[in-house]
Amino acid sequence: MRSLALGGRFDAIIVWDSFFHLDQDEQRAMFPIFQSHIAPEGLLLFTSGPEAGARIGTMYGEELFHASLAPDEYRQLLARSGFRVLLYRPDDPDCGKHTIWLAQALS
Repeated sequence: MRSLALGGRFDAIIVWDSFFHLDQDEQRAMFPIFQSHIAPEGLLLFTSGPEAGARIGTMYGEELFHASLAPDEYRQLLARSGFRVLLYRPDDPDCGKHTIWLAQALS
């Protein structure tokens, strides 16, 4: 993901349950990559943590790294990368308590 270069633009990019396994600096570096792969008016859907921080969780008995930026920083990064936020739902109870972002690329 960190070095993605597909040479095309897409109507949607989905980064579900993966983006938050990058550290905070690696997450910041992904926004130009998203920008370079999204078509005008394309949609970006991703999950993050609900607040800034990093921690080690467990899944199936294995340790698993999680990190997140603050919601305001995600908003700034999205805006700088040419996206507008359509939806932000922290700890969405209808979606397994995921924090969900949906943004649209400006045309």
